Amino acid sequence: MTLIQDEKELNDLHWMVQMLQTVDVGLIVLDQEGRILLWNSFMENHSGIRSKQALNQTLKTLFPKLPHAWLQRKLDAVFKLGSPAYSTWEQRPRLFDFKSYRPLTGGSELMYQNLTLMPLQGRNNKTSQVCLLVYDVTENAISKLQLETANAELARLSRTDRLTELFNRGYWEECLNQEFLRAQRSGGESSLIIFDIDHFKKVNDTHGHQAGDEVIREVAKILRSTARETDFPGRYGGEEFVLLLPDTPASGALEVAERARKKLEATRIHYEDLVLQVTISLGISSFSPDLVSAQQWLERADQALYQAKNAGRNQTCLWQG
Repeated sequence: MTLIQDEKELNDLHWMVQMLQTVDVGLIVLDQEGRILLWNSFMENHSGIRSKQALNQTLKTLFPKLPHAWLQRKLDAVFKLGSPAYSTWEQRPRLFDFKSYRPLTGGSELMYQNLTLMPLQGRNNKTSQVCLLVYDVTENAISKLQLETANAELARLSRTDRLTELFNRGYWEECLNQEFLRAQRSGGESSLIIFDIDHFKKVNDTHGHQAGDEVIREVAKILRSTARETDFPGRYGGEEFVLLLPDTPASGALEVAERARKKLEATRIHYEDLVLQVTISLGISSFSPDLVSAQQWLERADQALYQAKNAGRNQTCLWQG
C-alpha cells in the first residue's frame, strides 16, 4: 500500500512538473534570500537563460537592470503579510524586457506583462517562498492602447477645423463659455480677439476657392504661431477667426493682435504660380464684470472688428463701452 501511494505521489509530481514547464506563463519561485528555486520553460525561452543557470542565483545577478528596489518591496510585503501582491502593465509596463512574440505586427517590440506574487507556505504555515507569475498581456495592452489612441484622435477631430487644424466653432464656443464663467468667479483679466481677412471674397472670385483655402491655411498658421500654449485659437467660420487669451488684459491682447497683423501683412502667400498678399482687421474685447453672457463678450469684440473695418481695414480696434 505504501509503495502504491509513493508511486502515485511520484506520478502526481511528474505531471505537476510537466504542467509548470509547459504553461504559457512565467513561473519563478524565490526563497527569502531571493534565490531562484524554480525557473520554468517560459522564462527559459524568453530570457535565454536555462533553468540550470538560473537555479540558486538571484534575479539581481541575472538581471542587473531590473527595478530591484520596487520588486523587493513587493516581495517583503508578501513574506510579511502572507497575502498576494499584484502589478498590472498599466502600473508598470513590464518587469522583464522580453521581446514580443510579434515585434513587427504586434505594435510593440517588448512584451507587456502583468505580475502576481503568490505566497507559498511551508508545513509551519509560514510563507517560506514566493511564486512570481509573469503573464504576457501584450495583445490586450496593444488593443487597449490603440483604442485609446483612436478615441483621442476622434475627440481631437471632433473639436478641430479640418482645413486650418484650429479649434472649430463649436468647441471654441465651449472654451469661451468656460473662460467667461471662470473670469466671473475669479474677477481675472481675460481678452478675446476676433478678426477676418480683408476683401477675402475678391481673392475667391479672382483666383478661385483653392487659392482662397491656401490663404486661410496661411492665416491659421500665423495665428497658431502667435498664440501661446494657454490660448485658444479657432476658426469661427469662413474667413473669420478668433483667439481667446486667458489672464490677458486689453494691452496684452493688443500686442498679440498687432503682432499677428504685421506678420501677415509682411507674408507672401504662394499658390501655384500666384503670389498673394492679404491683410486682416481685428477687434478686441476684454472681460468686464458687467457682461451678462459669453455671447455678449463676443459681440463686443465683433463690434470692435466692424470699427476697424469702417476705419479703413488692416488695423486693430478695442471695444469702447
